[in-house]
Amino acid sequence: MLLACFPWMIAVLATVTAAVTDVWKFRIPNWLTLPLLASGLLYHGVLEGTAGLATSGLGMLMGFALLLPLYVAGGMGAGDVKLLAGLGAWLKTTATLEILVFSCLLAGLYSLALLFGRRANRALEHGVDSGPGGLRVEDVHRREDRRGRLIPFGAMMAGGLVLSLIWSQSG
Repeated sequence: MLLACFPWMIAVLATVTAAVTDVWKFRIPNWLTLPLLASGLLYHGVLEGTAGLATSGLGMLMGFALLLPLYVAGGMGAGDVKLLAGLGAWLKTTATLEILVFSCLLAGLYSLALLFGRRANRALEHGVDSGPGGLRVEDVHRREDRRGRLIPFGAMMAGGLVLSLIWSQSG
């Protein structure tokens, strides 16, 4: 039982840490994401052999591939991509996809809250300039008005993980 819960405990610890750093500094550090990624592969490789390593690697690749286009377009930071890849290494493909779906739903709700918030309205008067053709997320996070412009997606992933856990327990 504990071995079945261990990957989820690691994932919760990692996403809560990522949420705190992302909300605080709009960054998810490599000291969190890279060990998360490597340890997930190692854990499943040691416990489940080649098959475990393969499914863990597939989860990692899925997490990476799903967010990479958003990073390339300038709409997401590299830490978000590496975090989802690390979660994929620990939780494999199905959970990774569920976490992403719930995270995107939460990010959409957060975006609506920003749109209707006072700070966001002032920021929008000056135009939204991140993403293709505009500033990259890395540029916007240095601005004074970043809280009204950026979504801390690491925090959304923490919420998405919790919702995924609730979803899996309800079915």
